[in-house]
Amino acid sequence: MFFNIQPRTSDAVAALQVSPILGVALVEFANGYSYEYTGVSRRAIANLMLNPNMSLGFWVNQNCINTKRTACLNLV
Repeated sequence: MFFNIQPRTSDAVAALQVSPILGVALVEFANGYSYEYTGVSRRAIANLMLNPNMSLGFWVNQNCINTKRTACLNLV
């Protein structure tokens, strides 16, 4: 089950969906590219869902892109 994260001020991230059970994040960037990140920290996902002031771009960088635990799949 995926949850849509409400849009927040972000120049990089256009849309974000997360699954706290699967540890998956679906990220659509402002440039039109979309990626699926697996192995995302479930704790980080829960923190994002509970903190409406967190920057989406910051969260994606810290928990999806700049970590060794995640795998990335380019979605067409």
